Amino acid sequence: MIGRLAGLLAEKNPPHLLIDCHGVGYEVDVPMSTFYNLPGVGEPVTLLTHFVVREDAQILYGFGSPAERDAFRQLIRISGIGPRMALAVLSGMSVDELARAVGAQEAGRLVKLPGIGKKTAERLLLELKGKLDTGIAASGNASAPASDAQADIQQALMALGYSDKEAAVALKALPADVSVNDGIRLALRTLAR
Repeated sequence: MIGRLAGLLAEKNPPHLLIDCHGVGYEVDVPMSTFYNLPGVGEPVTLLTHFVVREDAQILYGFGSPAERDAFRQLIRISGIGPRMALAVLSGMSVDELARAVGAQEAGRLVKLPGIGKKTAERLLLELKGKLDTGIAASGNASAPASDAQADIQQALMALGYSDKEAAVALKALPADVSVNDGIRLALRTLAR
């Protein structure tokens, strides 16, 4: 079993990667959430992996975080959900968003994903209930802003293309009484590091 790869990123063609590990090139399929956070070609990269062996193929899937790999493994345990569909789910929403949808039993959010119909969405909600332990499903919304100004800052960051998680990390670094304009400026500095 291959559990982790560390090497140089040789090629990037979404969702496929080629990682050069001391002269051996590994082809890896990744969800778009991992793909967007990859370094440039020729840079060092480390991915957690899941190796799938089938009769007709051997496929390596890569993930940028343990939570993504765990969610992938939970998804492929569900009847009718294969690795490709699990990758599509994780490409369409973050693990935190998936955990929130499962915690709130929101089938409508899952139906918006390509390849997920109403019955499949309901099965996902049923099978994943209590299995995606990111802390967000239990608390409802872990990245809820503390004030109106922080809510505006979070919305501005998300409009600029940052994820919920990135916006929440930037909000934590801000003083509690910061104005919206100063908060956006400081948050962008934090995220640029």
